[in-house]
Amino acid sequence: MKDTFVRYSPLLIVAIAWELAPRLGLVSDALLPPFSLILYDGASLFKTNEIYRHAASSLFRAFSGLGIAILFGVTAGTLMAFYKPVRVILGPIVQMFYPMPKSALIPVMIIWLGIGSESKIVLIFLGCMLPVVISSFNGARGVDQIYLWSARSLGASDREIIWEVILPAAMPTILNGIRTSLAICFVLLVSSELLISTEGLGYLIGVLGENGVYPTMFAVIFIVIAMGFFADRLYLTVSRRVLAWLD
Repeated sequence: MKDTFVRYSPLLIVAIAWELAPRLGLVSDALLPPFSLILYDGASLFKTNEIYRHAASSLFRAFSGLGIAILFGVTAGTLMAFYKPVRVILGPIVQMFYPMPKSALIPVMIIWLGIGSESKIVLIFLGCMLPVVISSFNGARGVDQIYLWSARSLGASDREIIWEVILPAAMPTILNGIRTSLAICFVLLVSSELLISTEGLGYLIGVLGENGVYPTMFAVIFIVIAMGFFADRLYLTVSRRVLAWLD
């Protein structure tokens, strides 16, 4: 309990500073409402069904895009490391798209796929796929060749080597890449919904900001932050269990 308090005490300090700054007149409360008012408005949001509808829409988009990115990214990255022809074909494409700001693709996705969930899911997929591809490739390439030679000497097929040797050995690196993509998916989700959408938490933030309802807007932002934080904590817990064999 004490360790948990010490670990998260910086968040408590930020909350106290946030509360005191507008109360003491250091910043305008119109621009930065007191933290207690934001919490009050946030609690009020959960008394209506509207926030649940927007949150469900956002979570569906986020985890659909992320899930597809994980499946494709792990497969592509592993095959790139194991088969040279795949690496020759996909390597330049990955290198070309990796430094591109993924938010720049938002208008393109909207033009191609409209303002519904499809454009957001594809955008999140594209943004989250690259870190997973690269981490899977690096993890698979880093597997000690002795393990591969030993598996081949025992008569293992390529499929068995990938499933039973490469993927388990590369899993720590792969999971790190997925964690990076988990954070990216929330950034791209809110960015795309802010730009143009008819539902979702990003859309709600934009509407509240345009109408000057800043306490409630900050409350929705805080909800998104909390969702991202708890998703990351849950992911770390699952990752530790997946990698328990390393201990």
